[in-house]
Amino acid sequence: MALIHKFTKGNDFYVIDVNSGSVHIVDKLIYDLIDDEKLRDKEQLTNDFSGIYTKEEIEEALYDINELIEEGMLYSKDLYEDIAMSDRDDSYIKALCLNVVHDCNLRCKYCFADEGEYKGCRKPMSAEIGKKAIDWVIKKSGPRRNIEVDLFGGEPLMVFDTIKEIVDYAREQEKIHKKNIRFTMTTNATLLNDEIMEYMDKNMGNIILSIDGRKDVNDAVRVRVDGSGSYDRILPNIKKMVDKRDKSKQYYARGTFTRNNTDFFEDVMALANEGFKEISIEPVVLPDEHELSLRREDLPVIFEQYDKLYEEMVRRHNEGKNQFTFYHFNIDLNGGPCVYKRISGCGAGHEYVAITPDGEIYPCHQFVGNKDFLIGNLDSLDIDEDLEQEFKTAHIYNKPKCKECWARFYCSGGCQANNFNFNGDIHVPYEIGCEMQKKRIECAIALKAVTMQ
Repeated sequence: MALIHKFTKGNDFYVIDVNSGSVHIVDKLIYDLIDDEKLRDKEQLTNDFSGIYTKEEIEEALYDINELIEEGMLYSKDLYEDIAMSDRDDSYIKALCLNVVHDCNLRCKYCFADEGEYKGCRKPMSAEIGKKAIDWVIKKSGPRRNIEVDLFGGEPLMVFDTIKEIVDYAREQEKIHKKNIRFTMTTNATLLNDEIMEYMDKNMGNIILSIDGRKDVNDAVRVRVDGSGSYDRILPNIKKMVDKRDKSKQYYARGTFTRNNTDFFEDVMALANEGFKEISIEPVVLPDEHELSLRREDLPVIFEQYDKLYEEMVRRHNEGKNQFTFYHFNIDLNGGPCVYKRISGCGAGHEYVAITPDGEIYPCHQFVGNKDFLIGNLDSLDIDEDLEQEFKTAHIYNKPKCKECWARFYCSGGCQANNFNFNGDIHVPYEIGCEMQKKRIECAIALKAVTMQ
């Protein structure tokens, strides 16, 4: 099991203590002396590095290293496994993905949701089902006060009137039950108008606005029913929506990169140069046989893009202007997520679920339509206990590859749906996704360290 992870970025040498999360920027001498699993003794290090470092230099470096070990900041013990393996009964639902419509007015070529159909038929959610979902999550949230509801599709704004009914109902119920319901929405921005934007700004805690960067990239994949591109329609809408958000309100201009634009650094720059401050460009996840899927041979180019993005963000930070946030480079080095999130991730299937227009309940939106993962419906508070337990225990300590990986507390075992779709098992990680995630984590840590100085 990796206890230490080392990497370089620019002229800096980084050492991460995996279990404590401590990050150290060190000189090359200390970097060379430290190994992943254990520290060699003084005699062995002196022999191994003779001719490179003097005995005195090695002794001085070892003194500093041993001080960090004594302080629990290097080669620290794993304090989480016993917590993870203990049988907790307190499973409460804290978040819903509410699929308010299984339909979309675009035909994006990489859409995981079968262009809104989710392997079923095009169908809107009724206001009654939506209200029933609010009642259900309030009851299933137990003592939790905060609940998050993501309004999702397809394209949710196709049923804007239904959304208003659901939100109004939730506002009434949260007062009665002393809850705080935070709504978010993911939209392709094609249907935004002044009325809708005003409503969303007031009622949505976060808004995800889909656009794939450069016009030619976007219009090659984010297409209308007639095959035409969407860029010229959505860019002005997204800009206007963002202009309404003050600094206390969240949004992301969110894109996807595929095999056709592995040079996605240019798409991030296109969005940044349009003035967006909150940007996310995420890797597509598609079956290997799909023409747009990412392959292992694409990784060197993808890694190069992340490095270029890191360097650009450092440059803008140093200049103090035109700065932006990149979603996958966000990281908290001072504690970060709670222990359960660090070992279990999003909580799909036991803390987070997706609800369809028919009131069916799945572990998350990416499992919708796969009847093997149907865990319940709104007619009952009960959900499939075996499936719930399977997801609840699918944490990093029950994923052999994850348990050995240095990035386990940052990625929390990866996406359960991706794991299943590629390997037929939620316990086996999607390896290409893992490699990209590890690269992003290194960039994120280095960026945070540089900008904190």
